[in-house]
Amino acid sequence: MIVVVKLGTSVLTAGAQHLDRAHMVELVRQCALLQKAGHKLIVVTSGAVAAGRELLGFPDLPADLPHKQMLAAIGQGQLVHLWQHLFGLYGLNVGQMLLTRADLEDRERFLNARDTLGTLLSHGVIPLINENDAVATNEIKVGDNDNLSARVAILAKAELLMLLTDQPGLFTADPRANPDAELIQEVKTIDATLHRLAGGSVSGLGTGGMATKLQAADVARRAGITVVIASGQGPDVIRRLVQGERVGTRFSAIDDPLENRKQWILAGPPPVGQLQLDAGAVNALLSKGASLLPKGVKAVSGQFERGDAVKLLGPDGNTLAVGLCRYSAAEMAAILGIHSDAIAMALGYDRGPVVIHRDDLVLLD
Repeated sequence: MIVVVKLGTSVLTAGAQHLDRAHMVELVRQCALLQKAGHKLIVVTSGAVAAGRELLGFPDLPADLPHKQMLAAIGQGQLVHLWQHLFGLYGLNVGQMLLTRADLEDRERFLNARDTLGTLLSHGVIPLINENDAVATNEIKVGDNDNLSARVAILAKAELLMLLTDQPGLFTADPRANPDAELIQEVKTIDATLHRLAGGSVSGLGTGGMATKLQAADVARRAGITVVIASGQGPDVIRRLVQGERVGTRFSAIDDPLENRKQWILAGPPPVGQLQLDAGAVNALLSKGASLLPKGVKAVSGQFERGDAVKLLGPDGNTLAVGLCRYSAAEMAAILGIHSDAIAMALGYDRGPVVIHRDDLVLLD
C-alpha cells in the first residue's frame, strides 16, 4: 500500500514555538515499522518556517511574505537534516521534493514529478515533500500542505492519505466552543453543510485549518483515495490507520475513481473563470455524458485563456464541474449561446465545435 502522511506544523511542534523532536522520533518509528512491513510511505511535512524561527532564536519579525520566505529558506535545510537523522536511526533514506503549483499545473512537469516519486518509492526511499515556500509567491503557491498532500497522493497513486493535525477529526461543531460537539467518524458525501462545520487554523503556526483539510479530502477521494483526518498525537496513530482502525474522521474513496487525465485536471490548475450554463446544457452534461457546446453557455466571468480551467455553474449558481476551456474568456463572450456552426462567423475562425470536451471535464456532483 502507498500511504501519504501529512504532518502539520501543529503536530511537529505540539503547539509550541519549536519542533518537538521527541514526538518526531515517535512518528518516524511508526513510519519505519510500516515501511519495513512492506508499505510505501510519503511524508508531506510542514515546519520549515517554524524551524527557521527556532534557529534564529524566535525573533519578532513582520508577518509579511519576504520574512516568511526568509524563515522558510533558513528552516527548510534544518528540517530536512532533522528528518534525515531521525529516519537514519532506522536505516531508512529520505529524498526531498519541493513543489509549487506550477509543477502540478503543467502536464509535463506533473508527469515528471510523478516519475520522480515513483522512482524514489521503488528504491525504498521515503519522499519528504513540502511546498517551495522560499520562492513561491501567492500566484504559484498551492496554498497549504493539506491540498498539496492530496495532489501528491494523486501523483503517487496512493491508496490512503492521512491528514494528521492537532484535532481528533471533524466534529459536528467546534469542540473548543461547544462541549456537546461529537466526532464525525465517517463521511461519504461532502456537501455545503459539512463545509460550514469546518473552521480555520487557530494555532498561528500553520497555514491550514479544517477547511483546507476538507478541500484536500474532497480532491483525493474523487481520485479513489481514502482520506483520514486524525490527531497526530494519538498513540500509534499511523499504524492504526493503515490497519483500518476507526480513528479520526474517515472519508470514503469514490468507487469509480477518475481516469489519469481527469485526476490531473482536478489536482492541477485551479479554476480561473466561470461559465454559467442553461438547464439544457446541464442535463446534457449530467445525463447524457455530452461535451459542452457554446449554445448552452449563458454567461462568462473571469479572465482566462485557452486551456485554462474554469468552473461550470448551473442556473442556480451551484458548481457542477471543472473543465479545460478551449476558448478564452474574450472568445467565449463573443460566442455565448450560438450554434457551433456559427463560431467561425462570430470569431473569424474556430477552435472546434465544443467549448469543453467531455475528456477535459470533471463532474463534481
